[in-house]
Amino acid sequence: MAVLAPELVRGSCVFQVLRSLRIVGKGVEEVDEGLLQLQQLEELILSANQISRITSANLPRTLKVLELCCNAVADLQDLCAQPPPELQHLGLGYNMLCGPSQDKYLTADFWPNLVSLDLSFNNLTDLLGLVSQLSSLQKLRVLVLQGNPLALIHTYRGFLVDSLPKLSILDDIHIGPDERHRFHSLARQPELIRSEARVVVSIGEIKGVPDPRACQQLEVGSKAPVITYSYCVTYKFVEEEETEDGSSTEVTKIHQHPVMATLDVDSSALDMRETKGQQEPAATEESKAHSAKVFVTPGKPWADTIDCSYRKEHTAKDLVGLKSYLASGTIVSVMEEKVPLPRDKQKKKKKEEPCELRSDPPVRRTLGSGKVTLETLLATEDLVATVCDFGILITEQPLQPPSLEEKDRKKGKDKSKKTKAERESQASWKTTASPKGKRKNKDSAELEEGRGLQPVPLTVQFQMQLLQWPSAAGTQSQESVATAVGKAQ
Repeated sequence: MAVLAPELVRGSCVFQVLRSLRIVGKGVEEVDEGLLQLQQLEELILSANQISRITSANLPRTLKVLELCCNAVADLQDLCAQPPPELQHLGLGYNMLCGPSQDKYLTADFWPNLVSLDLSFNNLTDLLGLVSQLSSLQKLRVLVLQGNPLALIHTYRGFLVDSLPKLSILDDIHIGPDERHRFHSLARQPELIRSEARVVVSIGEIKGVPDPRACQQLEVGSKAPVITYSYCVTYKFVEEEETEDGSSTEVTKIHQHPVMATLDVDSSALDMRETKGQQEPAATEESKAHSAKVFVTPGKPWADTIDCSYRKEHTAKDLVGLKSYLASGTIVSVMEEKVPLPRDKQKKKKKEEPCELRSDPPVRRTLGSGKVTLETLLATEDLVATVCDFGILITEQPLQPPSLEEKDRKKGKDKSKKTKAERESQASWKTTASPKGKRKNKDSAELEEGRGLQPVPLTVQFQMQLLQWPSAAGTQSQESVATAVGKAQ
């Protein structure tokens, strides 16, 4: 224009021809009456600024597109005082709108020509109230609500599709005839529209856990305790809680040392304060901020591949808290618990009453811990499936009990003629001996053979799914974990 018609860009003439104005990320705090000089303005983009309130009286009446994404708008009252009558797109994504007080401004009384509305990633919670207002927008064809707490509701999409028959695109996904048929009549079943979300957590296989038997260096006749090992996975989930049978559940606080292997699935929640010594400081702070609790899978014995076969459905009624939790992610950890049991090698007479054996408290430690990103569940995805990789574990060898040779040396036997090969063989046996000190040669051979193998990193399969209506939640099997994880990789 400066070349073809330079007279139009001189002085105030430019205001007569400018139709689009884009000011992004410039720290704009308000729109004043100076904008009214742009008499032909049709598109105003003010994304990523610091606007908290916008006065509609300062907007040109010719405006058709108003984009206010990524600002701090919390109230629509001033915007709706004298809104541009020809506005077709209103973008209010990533702001601070909270319902239901703002729902009343989203009607045809204020926006009679609105075709596209973006309300994504606000804090709207009243699905029924919002839909009742949006139903008056007869020209509305594109609606974006993802990222709001109400979008986590079990019947969210189906209810909107059936309630707004003229809608063409919801959350960037086209609404087809099949989807409309599937959700037909859902809007007339208010008993199904509950303000709650249903989330299923599934945990599959654990791999890369070192064999604990290699660390048990006990000999025949030793009075050292026998140690049993169990392994479990912990994850944090936002405090809810209503169980599948409808009864409320409180998170169990463990005051004593629990045996993880015997924890029941529904009663295996641990208070964060019990494990805060083993968690990262940032993870503890995040948990407190979102009232997250730790859930524990039932303990499993050691194996090359430990199959947890864990599935739990959570029902969350605090939708705002659930949104915050998903945005921050969860912490998944692999735990080891060892329980020392006393040995009793003395034979008891039949008439003698058996003595009571008491075991030491179990010892728990974290083998690996990491964060799983869940933010995609706030958008169009309803499933996060991943393999948490905690790296290769480097275990420390425990102190060895006295060997048979050392005992013989105390008795005065001469071991000075032992060959170098024998000493090396004996050292190998010490690091791989079984609890009873047997199978020396076989264990040594296995160790030599294992030196050439590549170490396996500690991994665990983790899946979180946001259930939507209709769903086959009751018929899902644990096999879906491996399938989903394979696709994710």
